Amino acid sequence: MNSRLNRLAWLALLCSPLACAAPALAASLDVPLLFTDGAVLQRDQPLTVWGWAAPGSMVQVSFDGQSTQATANPKGEWNATLPAHSAGGPYTLTIADGAQKNVARDVMVGDVWLCSGQSNMEFKLSQAQDAKAEIARANDAGIRGFTVPKSWSGEPSDHLAGGSWQHATPQTAGDFSAVCWFFAREIRARTGVPIGMIHSSWGGSRIEAWMDAASTGVSPSVVSAQADGLAAEDRRKTQATWKRLGVWAKAEVPTTDGDGTPSWAAATLDTSDWASMAVPAYWERAGYFGMDGVAWYRTSFTLDAAEAARGVQLGLAKFDDTARAWVNGKRVSAQSDEWNVARVYHVAPALLHAGRNTIALEVTDEGGYGGIYGDADMLYVQAPGGKRHPLAGDWQFRPVPASVTITTLDGKNQLATLLYNKMIHPLIRYPLRGVLWYQGEANAGPGDASRYRDQFATLIKAWRADWRQPQLPFLWVQLANWISGQDTAQSSPWAQLRASQSAALSLPATGQAVTIDIGNPDDIHPVNKQDVGHRLALAAKHVVYGDTLVYAGPRYTAIRIDGARAILSFDTQGSALAARGGPLGGFQVAGADRQFHPAQARIEGTTVVVSSADVTVPIVVRYGWSDNPVHANLINREGLPASPFETRPW
Repeated sequence: MNSRLNRLAWLALLCSPLACAAPALAASLDVPLLFTDGAVLQRDQPLTVWGWAAPGSMVQVSFDGQSTQATANPKGEWNATLPAHSAGGPYTLTIADGAQKNVARDVMVGDVWLCSGQSNMEFKLSQAQDAKAEIARANDAGIRGFTVPKSWSGEPSDHLAGGSWQHATPQTAGDFSAVCWFFAREIRARTGVPIGMIHSSWGGSRIEAWMDAASTGVSPSVVSAQADGLAAEDRRKTQATWKRLGVWAKAEVPTTDGDGTPSWAAATLDTSDWASMAVPAYWERAGYFGMDGVAWYRTSFTLDAAEAARGVQLGLAKFDDTARAWVNGKRVSAQSDEWNVARVYHVAPALLHAGRNTIALEVTDEGGYGGIYGDADMLYVQAPGGKRHPLAGDWQFRPVPASVTITTLDGKNQLATLLYNKMIHPLIRYPLRGVLWYQGEANAGPGDASRYRDQFATLIKAWRADWRQPQLPFLWVQLANWISGQDTAQSSPWAQLRASQSAALSLPATGQAVTIDIGNPDDIHPVNKQDVGHRLALAAKHVVYGDTLVYAGPRYTAIRIDGARAILSFDTQGSALAARGGPLGGFQVAGADRQFHPAQARIEGTTVVVSSADVTVPIVVRYGWSDNPVHANLINREGLPASPFETRPW
């Protein structure tokens, strides 16, 4: 975590969200961080500029030959509007109050998109498929990103916690949201205008956290009081963590030898002052609240001579976020940032010996939970054809205090309104071209998934009201295929969540990217973000830019019952229905008993005819109704998949 965010974390401990949410009356000129060097302003809309100054002071705003004035009110707030401006740049934005001047240089005018949601929107370009090549060619000063730091507040805040505009270069693009980047790249190619990406997302966040108090039905005073309580709890837990870390505050830190091996990776080491840590477990749940940074783990295993001679398979569960591993002081792994992948290494006989062997791990956590996690059976040592030796249990543990920061963010992304107040509310006067949304995994549980239908529509309407843009384009990614483990024979929360997302297409100026064919069944964070960005861009080209094209897969529109057959109609956008990779599948049908059975399906023109020998009078048809709908292969001529649906909810 950078020093700016660390200071912000400590600020959260020094005052309650209520006290910190509203700054004192401005004594000097201050403007939002969005109006700084490299900014992208929205074309063809009045340019709203605002900020704070001494009450009663006159503020002048100038931009590309146009200027206007505003007077700071008794609270020190001022708001000015310049005429709409066509795409172009670079320009200079000057804001002055007679005593001070704020100058933002290299300002462009183009299209500004807000990218928000949870971890699949937060997912960085550096983690995406073909990341090295994609980053190398991400060199376009006409695409710029602004990342809002993870932050929260008990009351609506006018100030962002941090952030700055970054040109797209191979040095910066790796930290961009991958989905946002691939979308922006395609839209820039389509429009030729500068593209600004404001990225405000938080992994694992529920939709309620992004909604204002009124939209969630929670009293603002309740949200504020809850935030005060959280701040007090954070102070207590943080003090306890620093006290625990104080044991090693002045102790030695690992050094490195000539070949770069850290001293704490040695085969033998005095660990008498190390702590004990249950593995697997996040270290936050073992008394190290909010700790980010580096910590070491050590344990041992015993082999007989035959096992050592054959070499072993070493299972080390999963690391959050990265780790390096040594056996008997010799490196057995390269560092990797694939935090959600189970680690299994082959350890050669040359690194082993009969008797006691030592494992050392250096784990680095960059934010959120940290440590070794996963199922206990992921931790083991096993020679080929031999007995598996479990490694789960108490390991030796020692943080590196010089590397540690403590943040107070855990859990805030689950609570109503806290993220909206600090990560969305400060943005609402900044004109946008549209919103990209990738969220829903955190709400894809029994009960939650059906409630999402109303919540999602409410969020869209509320954000449009906030921005005073009733037709603000809102595009989203429908949840990808993944094995959630929640499916039953008759229900699927993930399918229900997808249907809840699709229901928002009834709102104007909306679009959806269906991704049930490009996810990873074993990874909730699929690396193919190129196709996700492309499908969002297809929707934008139609919904926002008015292009005539096939922008989505077939969409179910109506059902007609003909004896034992159900005949389904689709909006094909002038394309044709097709099946990918074999006979059409993924359909289920139910009669009056509400029991769903696999169905046969065939394409007839722009319709699909569905029937089942187990259902004499069909009433409801479902398609793709599972978390990982492997048999759902209805597409159009362009290869875009049909969205999962049920012809009526039960």
